[in-house]
Amino acid sequence: MKKIIIINGPNLNLIGKRERTIYGKQSFEDFFSDLKKENDTIDLIYFQSNVEGELINKLHEIGFEYDGIIFNAGGYTHTSVAIADAIAGITTPVVEVHISNIYEREEYRHISMMAKNCKGVITGFGLASYQLALASFKM
Repeated sequence: MKKIIIINGPNLNLIGKRERTIYGKQSFEDFFSDLKKENDTIDLIYFQSNVEGELINKLHEIGFEYDGIIFNAGGYTHTSVAIADAIAGITTPVVEVHISNIYEREEYRHISMMAKNCKGVITGFGLASYQLALASFKM
């Protein structure tokens, strides 16, 4: 059984509550529950933190034993050299995801510090971005 983790960064614990026109009305917990049911042949884990160091620690902890990481680093995507370095330092492939289309938003969101170290980037498909990332690990 493949072991895949979804890691969400800062403020993504507020999905379903914050900026609903961008992030939708469904909580991530409800979405994740449905995703697990639809993919019961995958050991699917979820982790969220608003703290950069905790995200890095999680990458280090699982980055040599999981089959895939789906990572939405939120605002850290555009600022964190440390997270980019953590991804570069592990062997588990990472797919960067974004709920919104980062290229329709503020200019500073157009740059990802992490992307060059990731298997791929999926942006702009709402919560379906996670489903698309998961499908990439089934290929």
